[in-house]
Amino acid sequence: SAICKVLVEVVDVNDNAPELVVSSFSSPLPENTVPGTVVALFTVRDRDSGANGKISCALQDQLFFSLRPAYKNYYELVTVSALDREETPQYVLSVTAADAGSPPLSTTQTFTVDISDVNDNAPVFNQTSYTMYVRENNVPTVFVGAVSAADADVGLNAKVTYSLAAEQGPERPWCSCISVNSETGHVFVLRPLDYEHLRQTEVTVSASDAGSPPLRANVTVRLVVLDENDNAPLVLYPAPESSPASSELVPVSAEAGYLISKVVAVDADSGQNSWLSYHLLRATDPGLFSVGLQSGEVRLRRPVTDRDSVKQKLLVLVRDNGKPPLSATAALSALLLKDFSDVRLPHSSPATEDQAASLTTYLIIALVFVSLLFLISTAALVARRLCRRKELKAGQVLYAADTLQSGLADAAAAAGTLPRPYCYEISLTTGSGNSEFRFLKPILPSLPPQHCAVGQGPHEEQDFPAGPAS
Repeated sequence: SAICKVLVEVVDVNDNAPELVVSSFSSPLPENTVPGTVVALFTVRDRDSGANGKISCALQDQLFFSLRPAYKNYYELVTVSALDREETPQYVLSVTAADAGSPPLSTTQTFTVDISDVNDNAPVFNQTSYTMYVRENNVPTVFVGAVSAADADVGLNAKVTYSLAAEQGPERPWCSCISVNSETGHVFVLRPLDYEHLRQTEVTVSASDAGSPPLRANVTVRLVVLDENDNAPLVLYPAPESSPASSELVPVSAEAGYLISKVVAVDADSGQNSWLSYHLLRATDPGLFSVGLQSGEVRLRRPVTDRDSVKQKLLVLVRDNGKPPLSATAALSALLLKDFSDVRLPHSSPATEDQAASLTTYLIIALVFVSLLFLISTAALVARRLCRRKELKAGQVLYAADTLQSGLADAAAAAGTLPRPYCYEISLTTGSGNSEFRFLKPILPSLPPQHCAVGQGPHEEQDFPAGPAS
């Protein structure tokens, strides 16, 4: 027997594809990553030998990323340019490792790189400026419009809040009448505005995001106040009623169309609310005068006649064109004179007439007062007389004649008189031969003698005619 050593050489066949093993991978990647930043580190190997084990790597996308050999079979995936999440939020990269066999074998590894947001975009308003309108005399906190801004970032970097810019500058002072909702951007007017004092104002609205650091943008908001018809016409000529009015002098020889005067008025409103028209409201002789609708000129409508009153009074109505219209009145007076020297003739002004009316009122009040005082005095005097008469009647007591003592009667008869302290009453009958006397008892001693005889003095005696003796 013999022993033989056989050496068998195995020829490699390209039956193994390359292997790609990832050592590290970073995702998401901030969009502000600088170029050259390593995104992934991987190694490649092939179990074949020779040309079958020789590997080459390739990256399909070469714009923002590239492959860079690191050490032996290690490769790095790096950035080559700035990234922008707002343009491309995600990148899908394919790395292919292929050997040099025949036919070549390859392996593909996919890397999905997400780009994280960085606050690199400020809010942007949808308009370069805003114009809003509000009518004067508005209610407080009235809504007039809204501003809107968008941020291209995401998350907190895109959350926009609104506010009024604190620094307006000397040419644009701070306006406290406007407020902006910080969440919605709605603009409100906080208090009523007056067109005559503020016709328009401008404010700067700022929109800022919640990023770190926050970014902001500004926009100008112009608020225009619209006029309302809230001012009545103001008459400048003739002077208001509080001032003494003067009379216009008109010659009686004046023809129709003669200019007597002109009413001048202004209105603080604007536009149609300030258009004024003039109308003749009242006049002593309405057919004698005419008023220009737009000019306010007062002219003679016809020639003056002898039947026209010397003094003419006119009341002109001044009305604006607002809705509803507001009005004012102007009082005029005119003197129709044959000669301007007649101007010295007395004519009363409204102030003099008012004083005369006041004086008449005072005289009437004084007359009524004096009349009442006279009536009260008369009534008091009559009441006093009646009370005194009742006192006299209450103090007189009548007694019958037969109660008198005969001695006193005889003495009185002999003397021919009655004592003073006696009051008596005489009763005579017509055609009778006898006289009947009724004597009264003495009055109370406290009564004075003059109370006893009616119509006689205290020292006079009463004589009685004697009747025929029986």
